Amino acid sequence: MSTANTVKPAGGVRWKRFAGMLALLTGTTAALVALTAQGVLAANFSISGMPFVVTATHLHGDGFEQFATLDSMIENSPNQGDTGGQVVVIVSAINKAELTKLCQSVSLGGMYLKITAGDGDTPVKADSLVVDSDLISGDADFRSIDIGGDASTFNKVKDPAGGYIKGGEGVFGQQADTVDIANLRQNNYATTAARFTLPHLRMTFTSTGC
Repeated sequence: MSTANTVKPAGGVRWKRFAGMLALLTGTTAALVALTAQGVLAANFSISGMPFVVTATHLHGDGFEQFATLDSMIENSPNQGDTGGQVVVIVSAINKAELTKLCQSVSLGGMYLKITAGDGDTPVKADSLVVDSDLISGDADFRSIDIGGDASTFNKVKDPAGGYIKGGEGVFGQQADTVDIANLRQNNYATTAARFTLPHLRMTFTSTGC
């Protein structure tokens, strides 16, 4: 759950819109960090509607679930376009996740906000990781996988309250004991976690995304 662009000349960037998006993003990031650090962030919230790219050379997960759902934006969101304010997404939930060479980028109209973290010795780690995507690619290997189960019965990924993260009743899904994905690439609309540890974190503005 993207192509590289060169930075546009100053006259080509809508600075007022950029400043507004940056202020919103900064506030949202601070709130998410505070909530995930306390382990109380819910699996569902109103999405901004701005997709972001996440890549990793390798992802390993213990306890895996996957099913579809609808993500909703706030009423009259400026980012809804022709979606009607809702996006169909693939929910990928992992009980314990490790990601090597994580990269996350979001386009801000002429430049990108890019976050990198983790390497071979100190990967990014997450507990109760939930990612909402409309595109996932990579080389995947699952162990003890069940395909076609009712997502409301899943029990592989714990939520911060002590229960399990589940999909809707009658929703098609799959779950597995473990998942490994090499060359992971996701187009995401939301990410939550009970805890997210990012060693060697670096956040910067760049002319290229992940």
